Amino acid sequence: MQKNKSADENKRIVEIVSYNPIWKQKFKEESDKIKKIFEEIFVDIHHIGSTTIPTIKAKPIIDILVEVEDINKVDRYNKQMVKLGYVALGEYGIPKRRFFQKGGNNRTHHVHIFQTGNTEIKRHIDFRDYLISHPADAKKYSLLKEKLAKKYRYDIDKYQEGKDSFIKKIDKLLGN
Repeated sequence: MQKNKSADENKRIVEIVSYNPIWKQKFKEESDKIKKIFEEIFVDIHHIGSTTIPTIKAKPIIDILVEVEDINKVDRYNKQMVKLGYVALGEYGIPKRRFFQKGGNNRTHHVHIFQTGNTEIKRHIDFRDYLISHPADAKKYSLLKEKLAKKYRYDIDKYQEGKDSFIKKIDKLLGN
């Protein structure tokens, strides 16, 4: 007799792993493909998130921030992003952003697209750069993420909420 699958088998698992230098190459490979798709409105592309910080643990998901001339033109490229394996999710909770994810419950990439001048661009880059240059705070962030990943293994929303006050504290420190 076959057992029923538990509900947890169909959920996204919050997994935190040690830094992997291959993440830099994965960003480069994917960013080259994304630049070609958005070349008519492309301004810049950045590797953001914890996979950019060699001293901390991270979810093994490459976060890519794309800066474009006109956010309203991004939706024209959804079909091309789908061909690359992405799901187009529109603003996905952040006004004036376009968000794409790749890999389903075993996520590999997130693409955040903002128009030039959007304050989210600076905020993400500043946060990344701050943690790279402040190893003690990076370590605190890493430990917090590990604790939250254990506590909320099957609840990505609670995991994200648990990081929120730390992120806001750094954002405030940086004037964002």
